[in-house]
Amino acid sequence: MRAALCRNFGPPEALTIETLEDPAPAPGEILVDARFAALNFFDTLIIQNRYQVKPAPPFSPGAEFSGRVAALGAGVAGFAVGQRVAGHVLYGACRTRLAVAAQNVVAIPDGVSDEAAAGLFVTYGTSLHALKQRAELKPGESLAVLGASGGVGIAAVELGRIMGARVIACASSPEKLAFAQSLGASVGIDYSAEDLKEALKRETGGQGVDVVYDPVGGDLAEAALRATAWKGRFLVVGFAAGTIPKIPLNLTLLKGCDIRGVFWGEFIRREPQAHRDNMAQLLAWVAGGQLSAHVHAVYPLERIAEALGAISRREAQGKVLIGMN
Repeated sequence: MRAALCRNFGPPEALTIETLEDPAPAPGEILVDARFAALNFFDTLIIQNRYQVKPAPPFSPGAEFSGRVAALGAGVAGFAVGQRVAGHVLYGACRTRLAVAAQNVVAIPDGVSDEAAAGLFVTYGTSLHALKQRAELKPGESLAVLGASGGVGIAAVELGRIMGARVIACASSPEKLAFAQSLGASVGIDYSAEDLKEALKRETGGQGVDVVYDPVGGDLAEAALRATAWKGRFLVVGFAAGTIPKIPLNLTLLKGCDIRGVFWGEFIRREPQAHRDNMAQLLAWVAGGQLSAHVHAVYPLERIAEALGAISRREAQGKVLIGMN
């Protein structure tokens, strides 16, 4: 098999493409012939040893994939050789064959492409968990999405629309806002050109935002929190800006609002059935045409450094995939 390998921590250009021996599925595992792997922002960090998950080199980046079942390990039921599947791992998806625990794999239903399925787990899985289990988002509520054109951001925009919220997309350029609005945002705020707090207050008629979805952090977090409504919910999703904000806790007292952490990886470990229910819902929405699972671009394995660069420079609008063929 071929794989993108991080042998030494560093920038994407330090990754190598190598030929390795094919893995064999252990008991309880499925061997998958991968067609696509999906990249996420944390892949730019894990190869630099700057992420909370710290694998020892050599390892492959990539946490989600789609492909076909090549072989079944002992004790695996409910899957067949040749079946289309998608799944997730902590890391290691950027290789043409991978052995994965069967519990981390789902069948791809008819009406869902391999490309769409490859990118559903991390960004859409995170966003649905955030909006459903953590925010308890209700139809008619307002939802502000920071970083609205990135991977998790655009997922939150689409899911917020499906769940009946009025989605306010917040991003750093008119082009990014136009993209978010094309996928369901009701209005856009360019926080590089105007004050985020004042703009959110304006767009909610002075009432404030019911739910803030923040994968960015940095200086934007406090501004958005100051614009939350009474009993609003502020979702801490990530820190793409590179800095973890220090929030004045008196704001939560004055607004009666909540700051709620979103840790998808721990959620799927602690609540596996709820996670599987979420994935079934996402796949059904894609199959039914309600969810686009938009793909920004597909790069061949040899151009993985270029793909990661597009993510780190925040140029990607939607999912970035690696094609294995």
